[in-house]
Amino acid sequence: MTWSDITTSPIDPSAVLARVGTPGDGAVALFLGTVRNANHGRPVGGMEYEGYRRMARDELAAIVSEAAARAGSDRVAAVHRLGELAVGETSVAVAVSTPHRAEAFEAARHVIEEIKKRLPVWKREHYLDGEAEWLEGRVPVGAGGCDAAGHGGVNRR
Repeated sequence: MTWSDITTSPIDPSAVLARVGTPGDGAVALFLGTVRNANHGRPVGGMEYEGYRRMARDELAAIVSEAAARAGSDRVAAVHRLGELAVGETSVAVAVSTPHRAEAFEAARHVIEEIKKRLPVWKREHYLDGEAEWLEGRVPVGAGGCDAAGHGGVNRR
């Protein structure tokens, strides 16, 4: 059965993996997105993820369902974290199991690429020099940016 969640708690990759896999599956793909310590040569001290939790849950569930249909497997799981994260912490985890590796890799890639395009979650990098900036896309509503309709844009990480 597919599973997805938006959380403020640390992500445990083994718990995500436990949601997929059967004895008939010969492939399990796990993708972890982590906070890196530099971006474009600029030292990063951490990352802030902000989003519309209910909307993000619904959209992530739709993305996971799409990936499952494409892979012909209902064993797809994904979780995205919101809040303040330190360098090295996991911000997103995707696990897929299928009988063969090609489908598992393709489904995991579909999930992470669609998250980047569609999930109403934004990220703000905090730099070691004390500055911070919202990345790639418009900033969320209430943080100084909105479109003509008064809506923040989806992050294109």
